[in-house]
Amino acid sequence: SEKEPAPFFANEIEENESTADESSATATLERERKPEFMEEANDALTAVGWSSPLDDDELTSDDPFVRRIDEQIQADFGVGLEELLNPAKVVNLERDLFNLRSELAYVTGKGSIDVTDMTTEDCDGGGGGEEADAIRKSIDKKEKSLLTERRAVFRGWLKQVFLVQAALSLVLSWVMVSNPASLFGGFDWYQTNNLDISIRVLGFWWWWLFIIPSLRSRRPKGGEKKALDIAFIGTPLISLVAPALTKDTEAIWAANLAITVAAYAYGFLIYNEDEEDDADGEGSGPDWLKFIYKSLDFGAGRERGARK
Repeated sequence: SEKEPAPFFANEIEENESTADESSATATLERERKPEFMEEANDALTAVGWSSPLDDDELTSDDPFVRRIDEQIQADFGVGLEELLNPAKVVNLERDLFNLRSELAYVTGKGSIDVTDMTTEDCDGGGGGEEADAIRKSIDKKEKSLLTERRAVFRGWLKQVFLVQAALSLVLSWVMVSNPASLFGGFDWYQTNNLDISIRVLGFWWWWLFIIPSLRSRRPKGGEKKALDIAFIGTPLISLVAPALTKDTEAIWAANLAITVAAYAYGFLIYNEDEEDDADGEGSGPDWLKFIYKSLDFGAGRERGARK
């Protein structure tokens, strides 16, 4: 028998399936080409002397990308990058926006272009579907966050607040190790729970918990920074080891004071920052010590190129 012709809508279904297959293949090809685009952009920046921010490698203050951010902030607000409350966050947001704008330019048909001095509008070729819309939303969110962070300046009065906090902590900790009853003796819980020894111990730990961190929060440089790095490492060691040698909490508190004073003496009288730095700027000494000092910088304004 003669085969019946297919219904009139069968050809439309076949055409739609063919179109869907082509779209899927195109999307797959685009996804496969993205790594190539990122690599091309990375090579282009490196070729002109830029340390590309496309990857997650740490940026230093000498990197042109970071220097450019510093110059922009100085031009806009009259302060340097390291004077902001969160310089590391600013650098990371700028890096993210560079990557997102590069990707937006690519998915909207502008290709692999250098977006360094371009606004988001300049990078956007229009269209791009849901993927481009998602990138635009992410860019908008990060641009708002960046604007807030760029205006958050680490004012001089805030440094004074940290200094006063350290001084008050110093006095409080001495009273805690010498005569805690003068502070807490009027409370029933102090007598009931016999907290005299606990508070005395907390008093000499106050050096590491509050006094040194308050001084470090001022973001000192040079010799003072080195001194506080040493004190931040030395005071907990004293507080851990000294109780095995003496139960005199006042003596342990005094030992913490001595290590801090000695660290300041070294920082201001002996330490030479120029001699400390080696060819790659990471300083001399064993790798484990470099790691400790580098870890202390995290969150203190020196990570991610905030300050070399």
